[in-house]
Amino acid sequence: MDLQKTIEELFRTDYRPLCLYSLHLVRSAEAAEDIVTGCFQALWERMWSVSSPRSYLWTSVRNASLAYLKHVPTELEEDLSSEQIDDDSQEGLRERSYLEARLWDAIERMPERRRQVLLMAKRDGMSYLEIAEELGVSENTVRNTLAKAMESLRSSRKDILDFVIFFY
Repeated sequence: MDLQKTIEELFRTDYRPLCLYSLHLVRSAEAAEDIVTGCFQALWERMWSVSSPRSYLWTSVRNASLAYLKHVPTELEEDLSSEQIDDDSQEGLRERSYLEARLWDAIERMPERRRQVLLMAKRDGMSYLEIAEELGVSENTVRNTLAKAMESLRSSRKDILDFVIFFY
């Protein structure tokens, strides 16, 4: 596989998980995207000397995210410096980022109304009544739409549904 195809494949498979991974560390979507983009650019410049491009990216994103925190004083920096980020916690965070990316891919494939109800209920914590009033539908319609959304996730992959239930 040539250099360009390798980078394109990594971008297609790992860009979103890398952004989510960085986001967990820096707590800024804009900063996370900038960090990941910068790491892809660095990979492109160093590709000829990198033996494992995927490992290089994940390590670079981790290091760049932690470096970002050193330059942006927040309570997150204190949290991260007080809890040592070891290999096991990094692997867990990496796996969580892949699951989140698959979750968002599955959500984006849903019909608009189903996706809207799911996000209002799970992400925004709205009740059936609040959603119904916001959308101008009955609570029963909200309940049925949410059930279809969850079934859609369930049929996508069980690990995605487990992730939704655990983290949201």
